[in-house]
Amino acid sequence: MTTDDTDAPQVPIVCSACETTSRVPLSGVANAVARHNDQLHDGEEIAQVDPDIADQIADLVATELGLLEDS
Repeated sequence: MTTDDTDAPQVPIVCSACETTSRVPLSGVANAVARHNDQLHDGEEIAQVDPDIADQIADLVATELGLLEDS
């Protein structure tokens, strides 16, 4: 079994200006978003990780860190 980008989790990237959605391997998310924004939007941060996914990740991290527990 090999480990490459085809086996990696795919993260949805959305761009409201272009009305596009794509999926990229987790390891390439930052570069893909930056490249899209640089090439198509003069560096303006328009394309982003799907906000629903970003919220879910933030909730998982907060739970793991115990930030959502009652004091």
